[in-house]
Amino acid sequence: VQLVESGGGLVQAGGSLRLSCAASGRTLSTYDMGWFRQAPGKEREFVGILWSGGSTVYANSVRGRFTISRDYAKNTVYLQMNSLKPEDTAVYYCARKVGGIYYSTTAYDYWGQGNQVTVSS
Repeated sequence: VQLVESGGGLVQAGGSLRLSCAASGRTLSTYDMGWFRQAPGKEREFVGILWSGGSTVYANSVRGRFTISRDYAKNTVYLQMNSLKPEDTAVYYCARKVGGIYYSTTAYDYWGQGNQVTVSS
């Protein structure tokens, strides 16, 4: 499975971006898909997860602003980010969950290459 991310960039505070995570080699529809982010000098942190059944869980810091969705036909998962803040600046990663605690990086096996999101104040 290869996960390829796109859609990052520079945006002003209050703006929006949508990240895409396209999969090749295996359908994502039966997997739980997570998003993480890593700011400079910090550990990679959980952002949210889209369960295979369609429900979602988000970190407190992004709940109400970020939304994860899936396009089955395109085998792609999205992270819609609204009302962005400077503290959202980080490299964002999508990943496929295979087991374990959903907010832990150890629960995921395949990762995207990372996508820089920079929010200016």
